[in-house]
Amino acid sequence: MKEFIVIHDYLVSEEVVGDWDGDEEQVCEKINEIYHTLYDYAEEDIAPDELTQLLELVWEHWIGQDVLPELESEDISDWCHNLLTNRDQYLTD
Repeated sequence: MKEFIVIHDYLVSEEVVGDWDGDEEQVCEKINEIYHTLYDYAEEDIAPDELTQLLELVWEHWIGQDVLPELESEDISDWCHNLLTNRDQYLTD
């Protein structure tokens, strides 16, 4: 069911991420990597509304985090895996 969600609808540009003291490009790349990783890790039969809610959490959680420009791919992978594993804590009805 995840094919009903278009990941490109969530991807951001440098203009959208705001002022990061010259790190806007890196922040943009990290946010988009998180979106792609989460989407890739989600099971094929995930309910579209669940995946939508999880993808919306990416921006809510990460955009204000000072560590965002320095995030490693392993950290992103771990966060996405944890979010999917514990999704019941984050999903609303």
